[in-house]
Amino acid sequence: MKSITAAAVLLLGITAASAQTLDDLKSDGRNTDHILTYGMGYHQQRYSRLDQVNKRTVKRLVPVWNLSLDNNWGEQAQPIVYNGVMYVTNARATVAIDVATGKQLWKHTLDWPPETPRVVCCGVSNKGAAIYDGRVYRTTLDAHVLALDAKDGKEIWKSKVAEWKDGFALTVAPLIANGVLITGISGAEFGIRGFIDGWDPATGRQLWRRYTIPARGEKGNETWPQDSNAWEVGGGSAWITGSYDPQLDLMYWGIGNPAPWASQTRPGDNLYTSSVLAMRPKTGEIVWHYQFTPNDAYDYDACWELILADLNVQGRSRKVLMQLNRNGFVYVLDRASGELISAKAYEKVNWASHVDPQTGRPVETETAKSIRAAKPTEMWPSTRGGKNWQHASFNPQTGLLYAATFHEGRMYQHLEVKPHVVGQRYMYIENLPMPRAAGSPIGHIDAIDPLTGEKKWRVPLTDLQIWSATLSTGGGLVFTGKETGEFIALDADTGAQLWQFQTGSGINAQPVTYTHKGRQYVSVLSGIGGLYWNINREALKNVPQGGSVWTFALMPD
Repeated sequence: MKSITAAAVLLLGITAASAQTLDDLKSDGRNTDHILTYGMGYHQQRYSRLDQVNKRTVKRLVPVWNLSLDNNWGEQAQPIVYNGVMYVTNARATVAIDVATGKQLWKHTLDWPPETPRVVCCGVSNKGAAIYDGRVYRTTLDAHVLALDAKDGKEIWKSKVAEWKDGFALTVAPLIANGVLITGISGAEFGIRGFIDGWDPATGRQLWRRYTIPARGEKGNETWPQDSNAWEVGGGSAWITGSYDPQLDLMYWGIGNPAPWASQTRPGDNLYTSSVLAMRPKTGEIVWHYQFTPNDAYDYDACWELILADLNVQGRSRKVLMQLNRNGFVYVLDRASGELISAKAYEKVNWASHVDPQTGRPVETETAKSIRAAKPTEMWPSTRGGKNWQHASFNPQTGLLYAATFHEGRMYQHLEVKPHVVGQRYMYIENLPMPRAAGSPIGHIDAIDPLTGEKKWRVPLTDLQIWSATLSTGGGLVFTGKETGEFIALDADTGAQLWQFQTGSGINAQPVTYTHKGRQYVSVLSGIGGLYWNINREALKNVPQGGSVWTFALMPD
């Protein structure tokens, strides 16, 4: 483990994070000089009211600095910004940067065994850091969580979460909620039993562990076979950061797919896979749950971001939770009770006809029956989903979700399930692409009404899908990035592209915007990597590897 400090910290006179409080985290977004939480607020709306950069001025947006991250594994993280310092992570390092100049202040480098990536499902990555009380927190590929001093990057503590050789990994950005540091595990494709952990942020002591699959005798275990150990190897990862409502003191965590993908050896609903859990951060207590895809036979995990907002529903304001689920439906739930408010298809769906508003369960079709009978079947959406991990944003002014979505089916078939072997893939499916007509869309950038699933506009993508998050702003813009390296800004009202800049490598990361000394900045990590790059290397062969941070601001008139 190495920590490389920089004398520039003192020379530049920068005071790194030293006194973030729980109140600071709760009010993230009000002080636009800071970005203290994943999702730019506990609500994960990825929206900023900033409007210096707007439809009229965006043509003057230019790069003001770029910093190499010296990393070829790929960049997927969201920056954290506090007191003029930006903190970014990838699989190998945590870096502190002066936001005014782009100079590296310190770098902390991780050492994990070179064979560790073999137990990572979908690319070697890290989604970002958390910040609290003068410390920067992150997770590691070899299943540790650690705390660094925000001033100099020195390691304060490091705690082992699980044994990586058994298929466990951590890529999640931690969440600080009600004074507890919370992380979620990866590894469903290796037949782990998933869990979410609560940690003491001062010491690294584990406070609690909530398994996402109930044990024998616990409520929910009856939804697993009672004559086998399917529940012990049943998946249920939790690798995207949860949201948090401080008023209700509830955090919301999306839970991933069951294992194996082939469902014939695990009849039943298989709680709490492909679900959302509403939990108390102090204890890990489950207050309510909602399962999007019972007995998920399709890899439709529900890990994705859970966006909190107040929506007008039939004439009255409701506190809701929204998710563009991988299964092709956009869900709106009451976040106090888990009551289903709406579930509408936002992409092509053939495995279910609709979601029953009374039971909250999807009504499966003949397509689903064919899949469960282990027949080769054309399935929509594909296992990549109607949307994948790249986060949507929500603009409370327009009431719309902005997201990169997928328009893709696959020929899908369950195979014979063999006994689980610790540390080895546990999926047992065949998943083949289908012919696609030239010029037909493989995905879209969409502006979606969360209550109806209808699109205000769609931008078709006919070459490559987008795996970058969106960022919405008060300037009427939506920022996102392309696998081929272009960082772009769209008109939030029409979808028209207003600006672009070539970053030199593919963008799979999460743009942010903030202010420093009254000036608005927009930053994004660039660096090809992740699942899509690994399975489309021929199409992306001319996109160079190499991670960096790009930061933009308006050129004076």
